[in-house]
Amino acid sequence: MAEEPAGEIQLLRSLKAKLIDILSADADFVLQHADSRLLLSPHGYKQVKALPVPSEQVRDLLDHVIQRGPEAAQGLLQLLKHKDLQDTFPLLAFLKDLQVNTIPAGETTRKRKTAPESEETTPSKQICKNGSRLLKEKQLMLVAGAIGRSWREIGILALSIPSVKLEQIEEDYPNSHVDRVFAMLRYWCTLQRKNATAAQLHSLLSRGDRALPPESIDFLLETS
Repeated sequence: MAEEPAGEIQLLRSLKAKLIDILSADADFVLQHADSRLLLSPHGYKQVKALPVPSEQVRDLLDHVIQRGPEAAQGLLQLLKHKDLQDTFPLLAFLKDLQVNTIPAGETTRKRKTAPESEETTPSKQICKNGSRLLKEKQLMLVAGAIGRSWREIGILALSIPSVKLEQIEEDYPNSHVDRVFAMLRYWCTLQRKNATAAQLHSLLSRGDRALPPESIDFLLETS
């Protein structure tokens, strides 16, 4: 009978989809921190770095760490609890409540059963805070659909996103306008952290010559 994987590996696997969703907002930031802690082999780092899509980078980063064994998996989980990562990705806060260092292999099944409860506390499909509420990805996608060809100007002038980052987003999503605008809005959420409220986004997109039509974004002010 095959030996059951260690608890840290089981935990990473159970959270894989959620971590990909959260960390894809700035995959290179995570990769550089993981590399600084020697969580990947030099070959693994080059493979992950060469991938063109952020979500693929995060996916392969997690796979490489899992393949390297419990020590690497534990190292990544500790990294994700570090202040730098927590500040950059507020949705990682749920990891603080997980005792990743003391999960016996025999208890992984129980831990995996309780993992969805943590996900319900901080859903992976919710990004920005709106007061005590979280703004869902569906809402960001609706906003992305309302932004036309002037998305770069909106990103620079309204959202204060560096042009270099916008160029990177355009390279990451060359075939889908909505996807690149959505990625820009997610990045704005990452930059603003707790200040990235729906009301703030509405206010920024309602100003100046590039203001969006009110009917396309007023849903951001709805409280229900």
